[in-house]
Amino acid sequence: MTTTTATARPPGRAWAIVLDQELRDLWVGGRGLVLALGFSLLLSVVAYLVATNQALNFLEHRETVNLVLQVAIAVGALLTLLAGADAVSGERERGTLESLLLTPASRLGLTAGKLLAALSLWVAAFVITLPYVWFLGRGVGIVGDAVVTGAVVGTLLALSLASLGLLISVFSTSNRVSLSASLLLLLALFTPTQLPSAAQKGWVGDRLLRIDPVTAGEHYVGKILVDGRGWTEDIPWLISPVAAAVVLTAAALLAGTRGIRLRGGVSG
Repeated sequence: MTTTTATARPPGRAWAIVLDQELRDLWVGGRGLVLALGFSLLLSVVAYLVATNQALNFLEHRETVNLVLQVAIAVGALLTLLAGADAVSGERERGTLESLLLTPASRLGLTAGKLLAALSLWVAAFVITLPYVWFLGRGVGIVGDAVVTGAVVGTLLALSLASLGLLISVFSTSNRVSLSASLLLLLALFTPTQLPSAAQKGWVGDRLLRIDPVTAGEHYVGKILVDGRGWTEDIPWLISPVAAAVVLTAAALLAGTRGIRLRGGVSG
């Protein structure tokens, strides 16, 4: 990230200046566009595979919308995780963190700007997802439910994972360590989905699914879209995603405020 713009603006608006520059680096620089293109290709393949089955009944149509939306949420949140994991350790490796810290921007402003920029990847992914959801769900009347649940659950998970990646990035000694640790934790979060269905229905399996914010959020989406449940009937499944978003965001901002500093000429 370049820092020439931030030095000319009031420190109180630092987060907005950092966000503006980060968005320019991400999208004008082309990295975000490449990720968005890859995401759209993946979603196109998934949608094509499920849409070419002409024998789908009403319930299966709802399941296809659920599948596409859950893939979109999972991959979109993954993109924010990667952006967050690169936010500080990447600057450190590229040798730009020290000059960034010498600007009038506060550590909190820097962290908040980077976090919001990472979330822009989820916003782009969600916008790309909308036409697929409309095309697959228009015949079964769940487009509205899919859009709202996708926006709510996807934003909570994207915020959680972006904050997790940023938190790891602040304390990582290298960008490779940050990305590897972030992906390892992501795999751990998806582990409960690989449990046998019988185990998932047991008391331990059910509690594990509810505690894990990723599986809990996607389970809630499935309850709304496939089972046709009311919005409040399964609201306890959202406790974990909401708690993760709040706790991890607060932790990332605190870590950025206290953990990003100069130490004897070394940035970080």
